[in-house]
Amino acid sequence: MHQSPALQRPVVLGSTSRYRRELLSRLNLPFEVASPEVDETPGPGEAPRDLALRLALAKARAVARLYPEAVVIGSDQVADLAGQPLGKPGTHERAVQQLRQMRGQTVIFQTAVATVCQASGFEQVDIAPVEVRFRDLSDDEIERYLRAEQPYDCAGSAKSEGLGIALLEAIHSDDPTALIGLPLIRTCRMLRAAGVVLP
Repeated sequence: MHQSPALQRPVVLGSTSRYRRELLSRLNLPFEVASPEVDETPGPGEAPRDLALRLALAKARAVARLYPEAVVIGSDQVADLAGQPLGKPGTHERAVQQLRQMRGQTVIFQTAVATVCQASGFEQVDIAPVEVRFRDLSDDEIERYLRAEQPYDCAGSAKSEGLGIALLEAIHSDDPTALIGLPLIRTCRMLRAAGVVLP
């Protein structure tokens, strides 16, 4: 049974990412934003897919403890290069190193989303893998791109919604916003399952 909109639980995005905030605002749904205090260090030998799933759920659970009545969304993205996780580079030098590793390669961006409501006991997690094939980039192209975009807060240094699209040969995904950081098709499915009425 759906709750009437008057009784709808608040929605909280457990993320400080401006990309995720912009994506979620597309749903025309009121929501708050809260920062999940979660250690994002990979476990020893942890596969990128498992890491993304674990962190998305940990972020949603951490924020759900602060907002027990709310429906909380957590998300995480890990770039997977031949089984090795590539996180946010943080610095120009590390971004150069990441893009050199990825040129001519296929990278799977593992984008996980979790939805948790502590009060109702609802908990779901899913993953939207996005297969990205990089062009064989020259050092000059890498340098120009990084100077223009400065994508140091993006997993794998790839900002596909901006100039980063020029670095790529192909993208394969069944949830087109997943690469930017939040798979909205899966997010909508989970919000509905949690009882949120979407506009």
